[in-house]
Amino acid sequence: MKFTREDIDSSELDRRRALYGPLTEAVRELVDATIRTEVDESVIREVHAEVAAAAAKLRAKQLDGAFGLRFTTGGESFAWGNAGIGLRNALAPPLSVESDASGLHWTEVTLGAPYEGPPGLVHGGICALVLDHLLGTTASSIEPRFTGTLTLRYRRGTPLGRLRAEARITRNEGRKTVVNGTLSDAGGVTVEAEGIFIGPATATA
Repeated sequence: MKFTREDIDSSELDRRRALYGPLTEAVRELVDATIRTEVDESVIREVHAEVAAAAAKLRAKQLDGAFGLRFTTGGESFAWGNAGIGLRNALAPPLSVESDASGLHWTEVTLGAPYEGPPGLVHGGICALVLDHLLGTTASSIEPRFTGTLTLRYRRGTPLGRLRAEARITRNEGRKTVVNGTLSDAGGVTVEAEGIFIGPATATA
């Protein structure tokens, strides 16, 4: 597991966020446009060359491996390569988790064409990603936890579009935390989930 401490403060982190965020959003738009475009062949070839040139520019200087989890000098963490929330990962939906005093955690996200499985429906693996991230974040609200098992029940297809996922801790047993959650569209629950999350041995007294 890659943890890195960078010699930057929160203002530098904000500057980088403002720099990389729009780039990632542009790439995310490109992915969606690539799936849905019906332009002429000549335009496809032109854009292909432009995208290849842009990728070559970005690869002129790059990381040796994945982004990992990084920390500022003030202890603020950022996992910008993360598949669920990564600021620099155009594959990430991205997910933003909120919570309230009752212990409920939730995220609302719009999943469009890049996340399709069966026609018009979200791929089941993407549903799993959303729920794994939300349930894991919920479990880790106490102390760090990692997925042990994740059990899903697909009650019906999850339509592409605006969705809401909710989760709540249902049981805590030492290093083991059980979390239950759901993924829903406007018509109700589409996927139910139960996860068992395990704390690392170093996290216990």
